[in-house]
Amino acid sequence: MSGNAIRIAERPRGFVRVKGPEAEEYLQRMLSNDVEALGIGDSCEALLLSSRGRVIAPTTVWRRAVDDFLVLTERDLAERLRDELVRSRFATKAEIAVEEHSSVLVLGQEPPPGAVANADYGLPAYELVDRNPPEGEAFAEGELERLRILAGTPRFGRELDERVLPAEAGLDERAISFTKGCYPGQEPVARLHYRGHPNRTLRILALDGGEAPFEGVELTYDGKAVGRITSVARDPDLGFVALAYVRREVPPDAELRAGPRTARQLDLPSARP
Repeated sequence: MSGNAIRIAERPRGFVRVKGPEAEEYLQRMLSNDVEALGIGDSCEALLLSSRGRVIAPTTVWRRAVDDFLVLTERDLAERLRDELVRSRFATKAEIAVEEHSSVLVLGQEPPPGAVANADYGLPAYELVDRNPPEGEAFAEGELERLRILAGTPRFGRELDERVLPAEAGLDERAISFTKGCYPGQEPVARLHYRGHPNRTLRILALDGGEAPFEGVELTYDGKAVGRITSVARDPDLGFVALAYVRREVPPDAELRAGPRTARQLDLPSARP
């Protein structure tokens, strides 16, 4: 894909509206990022976490007006997100409801005003909600998955679930503010950030060609199990690329084995096309 090419892809999403005079304050104390810092039309990535700091839902928060926010998440998580926010609302003056919208992903162009920035694919990109995209070439789903893997972006149901800590998936760098006030899960997240380290990290792999390897394949190093593959996509130059959780003590340049295959680790800058 050339740097100037514009590609278009559908981006199935779930949408939750949080609107009312206390909407900003409520999202600020429920989500992991600094919602108060958003201007009208701005967006940020944020996480809804359990009290133990595990990921319940990855989100993008888009401020539509002073007291009106649209929270984008994976399609299957919209109702769960709404229910979690409603459960903790108590007397907060904010309306919380699932909304229906369409979302189109535009890659290869910086976001214009009114668009929702997207950093999932290692390229300039944005999402348009209920708006027609510019002219561009359709993006095949398999190619989009390849770019997501090469960008090291975790996906709920693959790399993310309620057993995963944000730091393991690299989300503490893009979806967490360590200077804002309290939110559910803040204490274990901050403790790990300032005083410890995750036992495993999400890494990008290049795998030998042949038949497609399956998600869930165990990774070994020096004959010991050190991780597991979570996502795989074909790559025209590398054979297959994959995301995998790997034990922290494994060197980043170590050659791993995925069954009979060689799995070479790629660092994030060189992995991006």
